[in-house]
Amino acid sequence: MKPPTQIVISASRRTDIPAFYMDWFINQIDKGFFELINPYNRQKSRIAATPDSVHTLVFWSKNFAPFIKGGFGQKLLAMGYNLFFNFTINSNPSLLEPRVPPLNQRLDQLKELCRNFDVRTVNWRFDPICFFKFHEKEVQDNLNDFSRIAARACRCGVTRCITSFMDHYPKIKKRIACLPGFSFVDPPLKTKKAILLKMEKELSEKNIDLYTCCEKDVLNALPADSNIKKSSCIPNDVLVKIFGGNLSFKKDTGQRVTHGCGCMVSIDIGSYHLHPCYHNCLFCYANPTSKKKLQIK
Repeated sequence: MKPPTQIVISASRRTDIPAFYMDWFINQIDKGFFELINPYNRQKSRIAATPDSVHTLVFWSKNFAPFIKGGFGQKLLAMGYNLFFNFTINSNPSLLEPRVPPLNQRLDQLKELCRNFDVRTVNWRFDPICFFKFHEKEVQDNLNDFSRIAARACRCGVTRCITSFMDHYPKIKKRIACLPGFSFVDPPLKTKKAILLKMEKELSEKNIDLYTCCEKDVLNALPADSNIKKSSCIPNDVLVKIFGGNLSFKKDTGQRVTHGCGCMVSIDIGSYHLHPCYHNCLFCYANPTSKKKLQIK
């Protein structure tokens, strides 16, 4: 008889828990449960968070420094939890990511994660690829440090890179309205294909596989000989291969499955309202920043 199916906890798509809320997270782990508020209907629920009920804790972050310095990973491993990391490392912060640490620091964090934890549990997300104009006629992008990041990821032993192109949500358009001369640009499909194929070629030379997140149309337009695959940022099948155990391999229907999301079922314990993210990224769907708080460097 198979053991009872455990759950995967996502921490979190809605905010950056490793950067800002690890004390709260550990407090809930010590209690043995998380109280959740559905972001759409505001209904409350409670999920068990004990090592016997949780297969893996999946952490999403742009800044793992507080997580690393606090020794939280070692504490959780000692308690019996499996850990998996989605580390978003984009080009050096500028007006797109004004409060993310400098790239050198984030690359050092990547090295620490890969040194202290199973490197198979570290995903590098270069996400999203952005095109924009700001007081210039030429379209700019945030790809300038991609090669540098890829080289360091290769040296660390990372084998998975996940990327996507920016989604132009109405919230984002409203946010940038207070920035005269700034606008995001959605490039044509031809441009997106060319960029992904160039990234794939560079990464293949470094033994890093490229995956796309919610890019069904672009993925379908790639040539047959491309090895770019649909991403599963929460890959329960991979988690079972690494850690063993028993997990559901069902798709997470709460995600953008029709757009190409390959994530499998998990429970996200973050909150847009209770746990606001302070990175202030211009392109982020989860960023609640008002115009008054918006700061551009």
